[in-house]
Amino acid sequence: MESHFTAEFFVNNRKKLRTLFTGTAPIVLTANGLLQRNSDVTFPFRQDSSFWYLTGIDEPDLILVMDKDKEYLIMPHRTDMQAVFDGAIESDQLTACSGIQTVFDHKTGWKQLDTRLKRVKHIATLAAAPPYITKHGFYVNPARANLIKRLKELVPNAELLDLRPHVTRLRMVKQTPELDAIKQAIAITTTTLKEVTTKLSQYQYEYEVEAAITAGFRRRGADHAYQPIVASGANACTLHYVANNSALDAKKSLLIDVGAEVDHYAADITRSYALSKPNKRLQSVFNAVLEVQAFASSSLKPGILMKDYEHAVEQFMGEKLRALGLIKTIEREAVKRYYPHATSHFLGLDVHDVADYDRPLEANMVLTVEPGIYIAQEGIGVRIEDNVMISQKGIKVLSSGLLSALQ
Repeated sequence: MESHFTAEFFVNNRKKLRTLFTGTAPIVLTANGLLQRNSDVTFPFRQDSSFWYLTGIDEPDLILVMDKDKEYLIMPHRTDMQAVFDGAIESDQLTACSGIQTVFDHKTGWKQLDTRLKRVKHIATLAAAPPYITKHGFYVNPARANLIKRLKELVPNAELLDLRPHVTRLRMVKQTPELDAIKQAIAITTTTLKEVTTKLSQYQYEYEVEAAITAGFRRRGADHAYQPIVASGANACTLHYVANNSALDAKKSLLIDVGAEVDHYAADITRSYALSKPNKRLQSVFNAVLEVQAFASSSLKPGILMKDYEHAVEQFMGEKLRALGLIKTIEREAVKRYYPHATSHFLGLDVHDVADYDRPLEANMVLTVEPGIYIAQEGIGVRIEDNVMISQKGIKVLSSGLLSALQ
């Protein structure tokens, strides 16, 4: 599959970052590192999204330096054994991809950087997240933390400046190649879901549906942007259910939450399906979710603050939950019992893309719209998720090719 991105895209992103960051401090950024899966086997490599946004490079452990009108890459140290097993990193390929003309070997590059940093009082980089994020229950890639540790060892008295707000601002508004990649990811997702869900009666287990979706993505030149969710019945009440190993229940709904990834950019689409004629209760819950999604979509436009939008949607959802007999009063705690997540998140290089939620919406931002109702005591979980782009006056639904009707 031909890439949507050329070196010009990454060159321009670096220029924009220099414009936003008005300081004279050298910018030093790191690629992600490989992570152990077990023994001497690693997980598949995924580049730090912001590093990729500025370079287009998919190799681990490189360093990007942007210093006034100069920029260069520092290659990682690699043993002969690594070169044999993993292949050599070719500097001309890095230049062709990123537009960065100067590529130093590990020793030469760090010597030059060390000399420069000893003369500065400030260094700009991307701050590292805590080693373990309790909220999500996972460990983070240590590459940024390791870079910061090395910078502090080299120049203990220098102040580190965090570039995350600047990079976030850049990544929030999507450029044409980014929108094209997202649209292709969405097209692959919707086409595959249409193909798979027309024959749901042929599957007996969730994993069979997952396998068919995976095959559809791979045939079309994409992979999963995140672990697929194929949840039958009560499993759909676990928002990030990924076991996908239960038998399908013809009397229950089937929730499918998947997204293809194209050129690092993600789709994120959810549909709820009935494996037989839905009963009145399931249909009423589905209709309520559909109405909430329509209300949410009609509320999105440039200038809107996400906190105001989410509050309005939550109140509207409360009316629907009350009509379903699930709550008596529209209070946040009561609503969140059946609707525990936000309606929208930003979409791009990350499925939950970086964003400043205090910044008003602008044209060419891409978000999800994904209300859901989860009634654990009844074994019902319904979510409908579309991907939308903020336009000049409202939104454009990018995933409109996939109908939302309960089938």
